[in-house]
Amino acid sequence: MPRTPADDVHPVLPGCEPWSSPGGGPHGALVLHGFTGSPVSMRPLAEALADVGFAVALPRLPGHGTDTADMVETGWDDWLTEAERALEALQARTPDGRVVVVGLSMGGALTAALAQGHAELAGIVLINAPVAAPAELAAAVEEMLAGGMEVMDSVGGDIADPDADEASYDETPLRPLLTMIVAGQDVRARLPEVTIPALVITSRQDHVVNPGDSDILAAELGGPVEQIWLEKSFHVATLDYDRAEVESATVAFAQRVTAG
Repeated sequence: MPRTPADDVHPVLPGCEPWSSPGGGPHGALVLHGFTGSPVSMRPLAEALADVGFAVALPRLPGHGTDTADMVETGWDDWLTEAERALEALQARTPDGRVVVVGLSMGGALTAALAQGHAELAGIVLINAPVAAPAELAAAVEEMLAGGMEVMDSVGGDIADPDADEASYDETPLRPLLTMIVAGQDVRARLPEVTIPALVITSRQDHVVNPGDSDILAAELGGPVEQIWLEKSFHVATLDYDRAEVESATVAFAQRVTAG
């Protein structure tokens, strides 16, 4: 039975709550945060979409935004199931419109996975999404687990702007990480099945995900792909120096693919 946010034992950290907006038009936007992160990282982008009339859903994925003790009990299947649930609920709220899905980092990988099963989506936005984790990374995580390690240093907080904070965990649970790496292999193998429009936004300086993954997305996605490169931001571009460009490009794309 997949875990849900309601299964988390620890209280939700301030600002990490899920967020939604009813919207003023027929269309919707599902917005997904990243691994060890929280809705904090995507709230400004979600609000930008809401400001132009999209009904928006920004869920808190299971195990996130509380305590790493909650996250160690979760994995890829839990996060994808929650994303599916949020998408279904948003589609029920927008029966006369279309939905775009926007994801940062792991949220981008979840977005690609959703698109593989939902050809009815209007389009997807992938921001610094991982799709090609090297095989040696999985081997290294397995070796650490075999040696008795359950957590490693944090992968969160990769932001050039010193005043920005994504409220991510200060350590990385290894078992959940391994599930994401393994699932990512299937997500990449099925990229050609995604034939809807995609916007791929990439930071040239990313210390978490290889920027080269965006070229893989552009080459292997089965539909039209638009690429944007960010010059001033690190991994959490939605809160970084290029935030305004991310927001304007995402909003313009979402409006374009839902028009008509």
